[in-house]
Amino acid sequence: MPVRRDPVGPGQESVWDYPRPPSALETPRRVVVEFGGQVVADTRRAIRVCETSHPPTYYVPRADVAADVLARAEGGSWCEWKGQATYWDVVVGDRRAPAAGWSYERPAAGYEHLAGAVAFYPGRMDRVTVDGEVVRPQPGDFYGGWITDEVVGPFKGAPGTLGW
Repeated sequence: MPVRRDPVGPGQESVWDYPRPPSALETPRRVVVEFGGQVVADTRRAIRVCETSHPPTYYVPRADVAADVLARAEGGSWCEWKGQATYWDVVVGDRRAPAAGWSYERPAAGYEHLAGAVAFYPGRMDRVTVDGEVVRPQPGDFYGGWITDEVVGPFKGAPGTLGW
């Protein structure tokens, strides 16, 4: 059964129009990630990754992530497009968000510009914004998409969407 796309309003884009393999383009939008009462990332050089059926994910250059907030987490995953993912705990003071971010330290061909940049799961942080708009996390606990008012779905990740 085909997926019924949500209507697209003015100034919006459908995740069903995103490419496969995903695009990965630098954006001047201001991306801010907060955890434990601290800004852990703040950039206007994020890389916006857009893939069919997923809300965008923003990767923050490592130079724009606060020093000493990332601790290597156990485990990893494989993306058929970007390669082997490394997971990171976010640690601020006595607070720890396990596997709250990921990166591609040695990304696959075509995604070299993602090397070392960190994406954060918005649902595991205290607050994540894009140009001041608070981000809503992608449904489910595996994908780390960032939902803002400019994107419409339906989005992969919720129960029953595995086969999309």
